[in-house]
Amino acid sequence: MNTSVRNLAALGLLGAVLVGCGQGTPETAAGPATKQPTATGTSPSPLASAAPGPGKPAAGRTAPPTMAPGPGGRTPVYNRRTKGAEKVVALTFDADMTADQGPRAARGEHFDNPQLIATLRRLKVDATVFMTGRWAEEYPDQAKSIGGDPRFEIANHSYSHYAFASPCYGLPTVAGPDMAADVQRAFDAFRDAGAVHVVPYFRFPGGCYDDAALRALAPAGVTAVQWDVVSGDAFAKDPDAVADQVLDGVRPGSLVVMHCTRSAAPVTEQAVRRIVPELRARGYRFVKVSELMGG
Repeated sequence: MNTSVRNLAALGLLGAVLVGCGQGTPETAAGPATKQPTATGTSPSPLASAAPGPGKPAAGRTAPPTMAPGPGGRTPVYNRRTKGAEKVVALTFDADMTADQGPRAARGEHFDNPQLIATLRRLKVDATVFMTGRWAEEYPDQAKSIGGDPRFEIANHSYSHYAFASPCYGLPTVAGPDMAADVQRAFDAFRDAGAVHVVPYFRFPGGCYDDAALRALAPAGVTAVQWDVVSGDAFAKDPDAVADQVLDGVRPGSLVVMHCTRSAAPVTEQAVRRIVPELRARGYRFVKVSELMGG
């Protein structure tokens, strides 16, 4: 392992959380321990049958798979496909923007990454974008384009990228009674932007959650989606180090977390240009989270 990769690995979970999408100085402390409820099967999400509502399939399309609730009705958490040896991998990209970053965007800071999306299309890579509602409001045309392309699906990353458990890298915290509403507000933003391919999956900002958050989020009817491979693209300067970390970590059924934010993950697109052909050379196929979970 070269020095760049060791430095990325030392960041640990930080590489996955983006610390509020580039807000403040990167920290190296680990976040709160997460608990992974065991799935008891898959079931239709309440969101998938609501009208109108997030995750409702278009005519002729089946509802995306979801996990059954965890113990006590808690929101279930999915990390990767654990059954079978098929060489599939899901690349996921967090499109982060906090509720208070509008002035920074107005001054020219880029929280989007259209070149990354164009590269995924050019390379014919299916992917899942975990988007905040605030991001969809800032870039509605891009949200509509991503959410209208059958190669992609949009999942929920909260409205404001505030934490659902504390401490979480200095992020402000959503109050427990407001968590389900925060998630719904993000889904509403996707709908208002005109996104079509929206799935009832949710990723906790910063990856931080606890039992209280899993209980509070239950009314939203979503499956929480984490990861098993940290790309380390947050604040990275060396695309080869990011690519090395992904290539070293991927196993059949892996779920990789990356970012779709130029300001705080500037080398992701370059890393993807290397990751995709090398994994394909190893026999891997790229799938969306819905296909990974459905398998």
